[in-house]
Amino acid sequence: MKDFPSCFGENGVQVGEASSETTTKTAQNLVTCVYQCKMRNSSYVIITLTWTKNLMGQSLSVEINDSNNLSLCKLDIKPWLFSKRRGFRTIQAGSGSGSGSGSGLGSKLIDIYWDLTYAKFGSSPEPTTGFYFAIAINRELILVLGDMEKEVHKKIDQDEFSNLAPNAVFVSKRAYMFGKKAYSTRAQFCGKGQVHEILIECDTMGVNLTDDSCLVIRIDGNPVMQVKCLKWKFRGNYTILVDGLPVEVYWDVHSWLFEKLTGNAVFLFKTCLSAEKLWASEDECWSKMLSKDGGQSQGLGFSLVLCVWKSE
Repeated sequence: MKDFPSCFGENGVQVGEASSETTTKTAQNLVTCVYQCKMRNSSYVIITLTWTKNLMGQSLSVEINDSNNLSLCKLDIKPWLFSKRRGFRTIQAGSGSGSGSGSGLGSKLIDIYWDLTYAKFGSSPEPTTGFYFAIAINRELILVLGDMEKEVHKKIDQDEFSNLAPNAVFVSKRAYMFGKKAYSTRAQFCGKGQVHEILIECDTMGVNLTDDSCLVIRIDGNPVMQVKCLKWKFRGNYTILVDGLPVEVYWDVHSWLFEKLTGNAVFLFKTCLSAEKLWASEDECWSKMLSKDGGQSQGLGFSLVLCVWKSE
């Protein structure tokens, strides 16, 4: 476990903060996952899933874009507000040579399958086990999530499908979270590699000039990063190793220390794989952080952004 230099050193990087407007819009736990899915004809689509948890329950929003960033379809699934936690939906998108021109897909028949009946959740709004979620385009399975893949194959007519081995890459994840001293999420830093549990522990309550507040980051329970004297190192970056890959970690807890805990802290984890292609997000705190990257964002493989608010 490493101790870190001051944020005023040459390795210090300022991490942008989400605006108060963003805070108002996200008074809930929210996780957005982006997947790049390659099809057999070498075209690809971008699938964005947003899992949400608030006082009204939990929901899932789905957006599918083609390679030109043109929207193919959007769908909201709210299984906790209604009784249907298992379902199937078919959507017709495009019109041959019209919508999605240049994507290589033409007219698109989109099938979406889900079963969240027995889904289990941790502190995050996204399920961990006991579920499946799948998408097929033109009878080609392009994305399967969850630990019930066999159930997906039972649901579809395999003789009609041209591909049952999806080629999907987990590109990025953004999470808005609320908590007191500990914040956890899960991430998969390398393609279809191991899913890791990430825990951020930070106690900034009652900070004064003599306090030695500490930020600790654990992966699968093991401490991999520690920042002492946080009052002087409220922003910074360092590289850790996960699955043998370098992962750059940025942190910015300035608002927690100097704005009476009304603001949010921001954490960014990014792998440095030049062979992977970054899918650019339009999220404000995400874009601000990447703008501080010194022009290196083209080398990103997987990126995880955490915007964290402290709750009373």
